[in-house]
Amino acid sequence: MPWSVGGLRLGRDWVAAPDPATLRARWTALTGAEGPERERLFRPSRTRTPAAGAAALPGQRTAATARFSEAPGPFPDPVRVLRAPFDEQWLLPDQRLIDAARPELWRVLDAQQLFVTDTPEPLVTAHLPAGRLGRIRPLHRRPGGAEPNLAPGLLPLLGARHGGWVTPEDVLCWILAAGRPGPRGHEVPLAADPERWRAGLELGHRLLTVQLRGARGGEPPRLPAGRRPYVRAAVTAWPRELRHDPQTAELFLGDGVVSPVPAAAWEYEVQGARVLESWFAARNAHRDPAARGLEALGPAEWPQAWTSELTALVTTLALLADLAPERAAFAPGPSLTADALAAAGVLPPPHWARRPASVLDHHEEGPGGQFALL
Repeated sequence: MPWSVGGLRLGRDWVAAPDPATLRARWTALTGAEGPERERLFRPSRTRTPAAGAAALPGQRTAATARFSEAPGPFPDPVRVLRAPFDEQWLLPDQRLIDAARPELWRVLDAQQLFVTDTPEPLVTAHLPAGRLGRIRPLHRRPGGAEPNLAPGLLPLLGARHGGWVTPEDVLCWILAAGRPGPRGHEVPLAADPERWRAGLELGHRLLTVQLRGARGGEPPRLPAGRRPYVRAAVTAWPRELRHDPQTAELFLGDGVVSPVPAAAWEYEVQGARVLESWFAARNAHRDPAARGLEALGPAEWPQAWTSELTALVTTLALLADLAPERAAFAPGPSLTADALAAAGVLPPPHWARRPASVLDHHEEGPGGQFALL
């Protein structure tokens, strides 16, 4: 996947939140303030200040482009993003508020797109990654899945070797099954044996289905009957802690209880942190005594929807933990050599494949309502 883009750099945490209502409250507070108070709430950086203009993000028609200090415009419709591993939140898609929004990613964001993040184990999401998740690799270089972000010639080569049509999503499934961290980054051996290739695709497809969590119109993954987590006791007061009892397989969310929750889901880590604990901490961030300004605005009561999100997240982590031994034991078998890939013209990828494709088929509104000249 030659084309990669650095992660979004928000510059201010208040532009993202676990629920859209919080973003509306923050926007209302910011636009209702004036002068020095608005400046303080905005939290200016070297890149973004209330007096600086910015272009509209591609595909986001509710975003204004006038200087925020002069005309904030209407509340921009929040978009779903991946804020942290397996943590889907919401973002204000207004480039005036984001230090580095990566417009080239927004141009290829659509219902066919998938993004791969450069975490130690690749994460795949249908939402735009907007956290500290490393470099971002879109599966497609153009909207509509028109051009794969793969080394030119790779798909025909794999199709000829393995006796069938190979799609970009097939390669993505293979990456999930066979890729491993290595001294040069994430290394992906390409199977030379058709049987191992098909086995890897089958495993990778299951991994991809779990990671996508029902996105793109798919069915959310479910655990077998008897293992599905349910809310056994509702949350009646804001939970101060999240804890797990391995003996009873219960997850305590304050006075709420979710079970069964296997120990493997509770212990599931990415980047050295437990996913469930990180998810809970993100929803308590506005109640931290150190939170200030707009970041201190959030729900006064625990939203019931968050408990539902928690049970879905437990399901995802439990299923991934179930697949972990099979993935660890998977052997890709004999691999295509670098010489074979070079002889087929796959390696090295051409310089143009490492850059974004030209996808502008309409004018994009620049700062102050002017058309951007590109």
